[in-house]
Amino acid sequence: MGAIQLSYSTFGLTNLDFLDAIDAVDKAGYAGIEISFHRDQFNPFNVDDAYLDAVKKRLDARRVKAACVATASHFFDPQRPHEPSLMALEPAARKRRIDLVKRGIHVARKLGVNLVTFGSGFIRDDHVANPQVDPGELLAESIRECVREIRDDEDITLLIEPEPGMYIETMAQGLDLMRQVGSPKFKLHIDICHTYCSETDYIKALGDAAPHARYLHISDAREGYNLKIVQARDDLSFNLDFASSLVHFPDTADYLLLDRDHPIHFRDAVPSRARQIQIEALMARAGVTRDLSVVEYGGLYAGTSPLDDEIFTYLISMPGLSYDVLERAKPVVAYLRGATNPPLVDKMVANTLTGVVHFHEIPGEGTLDFAGSFKALTDNGFSGYGSVELYHHVESWQKALDDSHRHLSQFVAAP
Repeated sequence: MGAIQLSYSTFGLTNLDFLDAIDAVDKAGYAGIEISFHRDQFNPFNVDDAYLDAVKKRLDARRVKAACVATASHFFDPQRPHEPSLMALEPAARKRRIDLVKRGIHVARKLGVNLVTFGSGFIRDDHVANPQVDPGELLAESIRECVREIRDDEDITLLIEPEPGMYIETMAQGLDLMRQVGSPKFKLHIDICHTYCSETDYIKALGDAAPHARYLHISDAREGYNLKIVQARDDLSFNLDFASSLVHFPDTADYLLLDRDHPIHFRDAVPSRARQIQIEALMARAGVTRDLSVVEYGGLYAGTSPLDDEIFTYLISMPGLSYDVLERAKPVVAYLRGATNPPLVDKMVANTLTGVVHFHEIPGEGTLDFAGSFKALTDNGFSGYGSVELYHHVESWQKALDDSHRHLSQFVAAP
């Protein structure tokens, strides 16, 4: 029987000074704190050993313990999170991410932390354009290079965090990567929200992965409107029971929404006869029988709205497409969700294997079964920290911090 100790990620406290964040997590009653890299709060390129000594001194003076070093995905370019990744095609790009992980190892070494975590990254358009390159092998070799940074006598373990839409998305893929890398210093990091998004039986998946996991992320989630963005191809197939599709036509940059209730062509000009025939064929293949509506792309609202965070989080999870294609899709998604018009879709947009929205919510405000999740983990031997990660709640950090602890405490044994 294992045990879970509650922790909180500084990625949800980036409005605070870092040392003040330690105090806040300690005061809220958490056993641990995740040290998360951030461009403005805890930047490993700016943080020197003297500051790390000050951090360690603050931690030593508090009850809360450093649980893990998270080499944050948004670090290099907040508008293009996770890039460059450990499987970027260009060696210089991979080296940038490898260097960030190595800096995480250094921070862990200085603070006496034994876990460093990261994600795989996404298949991007340059991977699609170069199918002869195996991204899995690039990823595995990058991880091996990071592992070599750890000395034989050090108790530091690197962790892979499967994430919706990423190359490593499911628990099974994470376990396969562990076997491929083949190092005892490389294990699994489970995000319970991600598992809820990516596994049809997430409770069972948590139990199966528990013996190989060293760390948890915790947040809540709920069902949404599953929407896939795909490039127009002759071999496209559709399952609208699983997800609607937004088909992008590369030659005109138009979009066709294949949805049983709202088929729409978002366009700049009247399509050619060939394009009309193609649209009719795609609708027939998808089983769409309603009449097609037309929305002129130039008339879509493209400004800011309260939906920006939701839509940004959704779009960055879409693999295989360029950022320009994704950016151009933003006003389309905003239209569907009702940024300035009556919404056609009343649920948050999702790009997941289950239709659950990858949008971290305060524990207790979604539909995830924490009691069942924690039991599956501890019954199968997981022991360690579970860090609440709520980067969508930075402005309301105190409420998120307190509400999370209050809700989750009922599912974990008292320390």
